[in-house]
This record gives sequence, structure tokens and C-alpha cells, in this order.
Amino acid sequence: MRKIETTLAGAYIIEPDVYGDDRGFFYESYNAEKFAAIGINDVFVQDNHSRSQRGVLRGLHYQLPPKPMAKLVRATGGKIWDCIVDLRKESPTFMKWEGFVLSEENKRMLYVPAGFGHGFYALTDCEVLYKTSNTYDNELDGNVRYDDPAFGIDWPIEPMLSGRDEVAPNYKDLDLPF
Repeated sequence: MRKIETTLAGAYIIEPDVYGDDRGFFYESYNAEKFAAIGINDVFVQDNHSRSQRGVLRGLHYQLPPKPMAKLVRATGGKIWDCIVDLRKESPTFMKWEGFVLSEENKRMLYVPAGFGHGFYALTDCEVLYKTSNTYDNELDGNVRYDDPAFGIDWPIEPMLSGRDEVAPNYKDLDLPF
């Protein structure tokens, strides 16, 4: 397993060791001991699975304290452009963003620390699995506009949005505790 630094403090691309032959492949998508050895010590308590058709944009979502949520995201079918924004006011990369292609072919995973906004755009029909370090809490669930000018994210898209994401507030209209 290989941990690759991103431009954002505490966020990493994880490349698993993949073993394959003409029958198929095998890899460990999560192993607590191996993740601890590369400095990721979150305890993941919930798994989520989403399916999206090409053109769907989900996000930017986050979960507030006292149950902020780190994520380990991977595309198990198709391909996504995954985007994260550092919303932690004390972080050296506050308000910065970065995007990554995750796909069933490259098998890369993205580790997203708690306090980040997270979203993805479906480049193809796709399936996304992600682990979270806290259980979902509707009362603490938040989102911010994917096209907020405060971030200046260069999405590779013409998105299909949910009603919730269409009316998400801009960052300047939020008072976030992280």
C-alpha cells in the first residue's frame, strides 16, 4: 500500500497493492494495521454505497461536530472526479481544494479528513463505496454550493444536481465550527 501526499493538509491518495492474474484481482481496501502504519488512525464505523449515472454531481457535503466525519472513498464501478475542500479554519490549506480521478481501473482511494467538504462528479455511470469515521447524523449534516466562488473549483462538468445541492448556501453564508 502506498500513501501519496496531496496539496491539502492531512488528505491522501491511497494506492493499494493489487494482485491479479487472468482470473481477476484481489486487494485489501482497508486494513487497520496497515493504515496505522502509514499514519491514518481513524476508526471507521460506517460503510456507504452510492450509485450515480454519468453527469451526476454529489456535494459538497460535510458533517458538523460533535460527530465530524473522515472518509475513505473509492470508485468500485466506473469513474468519478472526486473533489475535496479544506473547511478547517485553523488549517494551513483552509479554503483550498483539489480534485482526483478515482476509478475501478486505477483502484485509488481518497482519504478525506474530518472538516473537509466532499463531493464528486460521475464521469461515467459509477458506484462509490466509502467508509466514515462517524455514523451519519441528519441534524449535523451540512453542504455548501459546489460552484461557490469562494473556492473557485474547476469542475469538469455540466452537472445534474439534487434539489438539496441546487439550493446549498455559499460558504460566506455559513458559520462553521471547524
